[in-house]
Amino acid sequence: MNIHSILAIYMFEMARTGRTLMQSIASPVISTALYFVVFGSAIGGHMVNIDGVSYGAYIIPGLIIMSLMTQSTANASFGIYMPKFSGTIYEVLSAPISSMEIVAGYVGAAATKSIILGLLILATARVFITFDIAHPFWMLAFLFLISFTFSLFGFIIGIWADGFEKIQVIPLMVVTPLAFLGGSFYSISMLPPFWQKVAFFNPVVYLISGFRWSFYGVSDVSLGISITMALAFLALCIAVVGWIFKTGYRLRS
Repeated sequence: MNIHSILAIYMFEMARTGRTLMQSIASPVISTALYFVVFGSAIGGHMVNIDGVSYGAYIIPGLIIMSLMTQSTANASFGIYMPKFSGTIYEVLSAPISSMEIVAGYVGAAATKSIILGLLILATARVFITFDIAHPFWMLAFLFLISFTFSLFGFIIGIWADGFEKIQVIPLMVVTPLAFLGGSFYSISMLPPFWQKVAFFNPVVYLISGFRWSFYGVSDVSLGISITMALAFLALCIAVVGWIFKTGYRLRS
């Protein structure tokens, strides 16, 4: 494995984040902090506890996952789309590095940004709301797994997109609605029976449920199912990326 080539791509992408700190880090943290103020402090004081957890604390895992999903997707898709748009992708493809090393550089940088963002949001939440993390190992495991998975997903979107507007279509029209409907602000058990069955077709439910379990030991589905669904989506993304480099889909044309 060519570590130098991976680091070159990785450091280039991380340097871009340093030049856009307001957009890449500060803006998502401030936006999420507003959720904590409005839903956690203002509205949360008038809400009943959910599964023995105060409402303000209950929504923290969902908000972190929502930010991880949207930012991982956005960072990775923009990171690979810009070389396509400028034409420098051909220099990367012609360099003596493998497709796995290319993916590791771009996806690793996008995931690193998201992990940093998730930890900053977690620290910000502590300012407004008191909470404990029951299973810190599993919390970090889900944080890393979801960041890398959605960075791979964003990488796929960046290759698929042939215009700037398409980069925003999937995050805005698919990822964000699924996050809001995946139990970010409520427990699935609070829904009527019919809508509970519908909700379990939403893959984000399993991610949020597993991550929330790592905080409070409560979830809408078992930990095993949550991990299985997360790993299944990761495997699907890896398979799609492999197919893209094997066929050259929208890379060599």
